[in-house]
Amino acid sequence: MARDGSYGPQDLDLKLPNSARLYDVFLGGDHNTAEDRSLAERIRLNAPRWSLGAQLNRSFLRRAVQYMVEQGIDQFLDLGSGIPTVGNVHEIAQQHNPDARVVYVDYEAVAYNTARTMLADNPNATILHADLRDPAAVLDHPDTRELLDFSRPVGLLVVGVLLFFSPEDRPGELVRAYREQLVPGSYLAISQASDDDLPPDLQSEIDQVVASYERANEQLTLRDYDEVASWFAGTELVEPGLVHYPDWRSEDEELDDVQLSCRYGYVGVGRVS
Repeated sequence: MARDGSYGPQDLDLKLPNSARLYDVFLGGDHNTAEDRSLAERIRLNAPRWSLGAQLNRSFLRRAVQYMVEQGIDQFLDLGSGIPTVGNVHEIAQQHNPDARVVYVDYEAVAYNTARTMLADNPNATILHADLRDPAAVLDHPDTRELLDFSRPVGLLVVGVLLFFSPEDRPGELVRAYREQLVPGSYLAISQASDDDLPPDLQSEIDQVVASYERANEQLTLRDYDEVASWFAGTELVEPGLVHYPDWRSEDEELDDVQLSCRYGYVGVGRVS
């Protein structure tokens, strides 16, 4: 939820560091402000593995989309897609299948406007300036209905966004509302930050990250394994199951020891049954 407690599409606000723009900084993007970069640098100094975790989260998104395409998925709904950067969903999917269709959803103004410009000449991809906490507005949007056929399998991506949802946002109910629209054979990908069973050094890092985001427009909510696992109800988890960021099908990447130690989060992909 936004700092002011509001829902719905957000207007451009450059007064506070912004969670989407902070993610952009960590991924090496340039759609951010001096305030964003200042807070990101503070986080890097106090919690260097957080920015590495952001990169691993992006890598998980890439691998999840590639896996879904290999299973025959040719349409995707990306909730809380963020500011476009290298390796966007439509780029990954359309590299494998030029006819793949993608609907992005984000309520943040920079993410929306940047994506609209990027996708202007792509008839098979669009972005909605909408709040994913309003499933009806997303699912019934004319652009969604034009591009996505929910009578066929869809890849639902909820990656790097639920950590900004408070308990009052009822993220489990939101995930279920979207999943219930998916036919068997669809897939659901989720990532979520957690501080389960961390060694002291990582616990100290994530505590400082949570404190740092108090300065941003959205705050962090950490969740345990059981809560995240419950979001996959109605699906069968794809091997290797619900695991830490570096452990999900990363055989094609050479991860160093520092990257392998980025274990303050869970990722998984489930097949709708």
